[in-house]
Amino acid sequence: MSWIILIASGVLEAVWATALGKSEGFTKLWPSVTFGVALVASMAGLAWAMRDISTGTAYAVWVGVGVSLTVGYAMLSGDEAFSIVRMLLIIGLVGCVVGLKLVGHE
Repeated sequence: MSWIILIASGVLEAVWATALGKSEGFTKLWPSVTFGVALVASMAGLAWAMRDISTGTAYAVWVGVGVSLTVGYAMLSGDEAFSIVRMLLIIGLVGCVVGLKLVGHE
């Protein structure tokens, strides 16, 4: 269950990071509200998952999931340029996150 919560928290990290960018310095209401709600939920989930998953592994997975989804969304929405090299690097990052799960000692 901790791994599911951790992955969901990583997804919420991507949500708050994207909302932060769209809030334009907290001048837009709904992106700012989305940022705050997603941030609190993401941190709470990370903290909950860290009860069963080591800090280093949990944090690396949380960041890896968040970064991958944030960059992927930015490329799909046109906010960042798409390239094969970027996509391969993101796939490599996801592979490393999966590797942490596979070699983890709980």
